Amino acid sequence: MALVPSQKAPRRERNMFTSSDDTAMMKQIQATHAPDGREFSVKPLLHIVEDIFLRATTVPGITDIVQHQGAHQAQVDELEEKALQNGFHETIEMLSYNINKISCEMSCKCSGGGDAHATTVAIFNLVSNYSWDEKVVLALAGFAVNYGEFWLVAQLYLTNPLAKAVALLKQLPDIIERADNLKPKFEALTGLIRAMMDVAKCIVEFKELPSQYITPDTPEMLTATAHIPTAVYWTIRSIVACASQIMGLIGMGHEYIASTTEAWELSSLAHKVNNIHSHLKKQLTLCFHHIDEKRHIEAFQTLVSLFEAFHIDNMKILKALIYAKDDVLPLYDGSAKKRASLDVLRRRSVLLLISDLEISHEELSMLQQMYTEAREQPARPESQYEVVWLPIVDRSSPWNELKEKQFEDFQRVMPWYSVYHPSLLDVAVIRYIKEVWHFNKKPLLVVLDQQGKVVNPNAIHMMWIWGSLAFPFTSSREEALWREETWKIDLLADSIDPLIQSWMDQKKYICLYGGEDMEWIRKFTSTAKASCERSPYTVRNAVCREEQPQGES
Repeated sequence: MALVPSQKAPRRERNMFTSSDDTAMMKQIQATHAPDGREFSVKPLLHIVEDIFLRATTVPGITDIVQHQGAHQAQVDELEEKALQNGFHETIEMLSYNINKISCEMSCKCSGGGDAHATTVAIFNLVSNYSWDEKVVLALAGFAVNYGEFWLVAQLYLTNPLAKAVALLKQLPDIIERADNLKPKFEALTGLIRAMMDVAKCIVEFKELPSQYITPDTPEMLTATAHIPTAVYWTIRSIVACASQIMGLIGMGHEYIASTTEAWELSSLAHKVNNIHSHLKKQLTLCFHHIDEKRHIEAFQTLVSLFEAFHIDNMKILKALIYAKDDVLPLYDGSAKKRASLDVLRRRSVLLLISDLEISHEELSMLQQMYTEAREQPARPESQYEVVWLPIVDRSSPWNELKEKQFEDFQRVMPWYSVYHPSLLDVAVIRYIKEVWHFNKKPLLVVLDQQGKVVNPNAIHMMWIWGSLAFPFTSSREEALWREETWKIDLLADSIDPLIQSWMDQKKYICLYGGEDMEWIRKFTSTAKASCERSPYTVRNAVCREEQPQGES
């Protein structure tokens, strides 16, 4: 495993991990690394270590001074539950001997103010056969034994005779009585412990990344694995510093004088470890992005395959499109004003109304009218379909109160079903809608039959022209309707002007024009008016009509 980070890394980040002193030390640390392939789940052990740190500093006169990382009792109980499950007892039986060896190593070598680096190397020798994440968790566990025993005696010495006797031998009462003087040290100690735990959790997260989506030779992982050994070294080096401070309190009694230098050293280490954590967290975020991309590609391909396969009903398709889990009700029933499950759509023809948050009121009114008419006549086949609104929002911009209000306003007036919240739609689904169904701001009405097969990629124009008569809104139904239709001007313009029908009866010449280019429309209107003034034609509301007497050419 290479220790030198990628040359593309920022200079400051390279210096954080590869200063000349660090490089020399890391060669020595790498020489101790000889994993034998045996692995264990570090999560249960890490949970119990965190539990010890959370419960430890609850001594009268100290708890209110130290800015502890404490959790509520519910959080502590949750940590304990996590630690006791997933085979924790079997794991601890296997590791207890090594944990106690590390604890004894710290007790012996940290009591006399020995060389911190030498002690750190000694601990690395004890954990040489383990992987990097296992090394750091085992070292934390060894320190947690000493740290927990120290504070356990401090907590109980006022109420438990045995704890009182031990506390007297260790002269802990004097330390507690002078807690005010030790405040800077306890604060610095707690801050460093928090930083060590953050780095350890981050290292464990790297180990648990799913191998099917990210491999060791992925650039993001290569950079991370180059940094992890140094991160482990400085975490264990910090553990040694914390152990030295705790052991230094024992037996000093009233002669102990709190040193601001000691607190400063702990704070300096915390600063370094926090910086290491920040860099690892940034790299972990890059790994998560890589994994998300792979998952989105996989989810997209799954959608493609699902739509190509045959299904006995539409539930697989709807779950893949809307929401696959069973932990929440993913739909909102616009008529009943309550949440609903996907089961209400089972074996129904489903019309997916796909739009952003700027759907026009004309299109919405048309759909509302048709939907209402179909529900008022349940005996007709038109009532056999359901409409579901899929709101497509831009994930690159933050979701704010304005967007929330827009969404809720539309959802409130829609009588059909809608996705309970846009965030339920997966990124892969949005990609599929845009790339396969060609959604681009303009609303779509994708029609799925009772088996979830797409029978029309966009039925909005069918509804505009034929309304409920277009049911079941399939492409074949559309072709049949066009074959039955007579191509006359009232098919295109029956609502532009009430006089159109009378003009047709009188066999007038009618000119229709329009479009989105308003400047062109103005020029055309002016030209047409001028032309009609010199001829027996006039322009009215974008219609040029003949004023000649009947029978004249």
